[in-house]
Amino acid sequence: MQEISKHSVVTLTYDLRVNDEKGELIEQATTENPLKFLYGAGIMLPKFETHLEGLKQGEPFNICLSKNEAYGEVNNDAIVELPRHIFLVDGKFDEELVSPGNTVPMMSTNGQRLNGIVLEVGEDKVKMDFNHPLAGEDLYFSGEVLEVREASEEELAEALNKGGCGNGKDCSDCSGNC
Repeated sequence: MQEISKHSVVTLTYDLRVNDEKGELIEQATTENPLKFLYGAGIMLPKFETHLEGLKQGEPFNICLSKNEAYGEVNNDAIVELPRHIFLVDGKFDEELVSPGNTVPMMSTNGQRLNGIVLEVGEDKVKMDFNHPLAGEDLYFSGEVLEVREASEEELAEALNKGGCGNGKDCSDCSGNC
């Protein structure tokens, strides 16, 4: 039976909780909707992958990532006030989209895509948080490896061209697959 190693296609289930192993359930990958990814492509948290290495189909796992191994501390510099006028579309402010608690896709001045959480909407400014939603949290994953197989040439090319930059960072903007 194949072990998880670089360029394996891995399919697994997991429950993701914060604070401790009995903490709030944040995300789930089930047998009906599992997480499938190319191991070693740089699209998952590096420490998450390290803990999975060597596991085989059918094996359970429990992984604890400290906030520093996951998305780091909350960075107060990533909480900013932006002028309200930059949220105008065709001269109108979308109060439904730009409301507290909503995530708004944005782009930095150098073209980097960002997701910001609206904290406050004022007369002239909108306070946004550009930290990862799980910044400052310890993460607890428990799950099972459903399948491990060698990636095809097409899967390697697709995954390496899509999200994985191979620099050890999570370049996929998570997309719910943290």
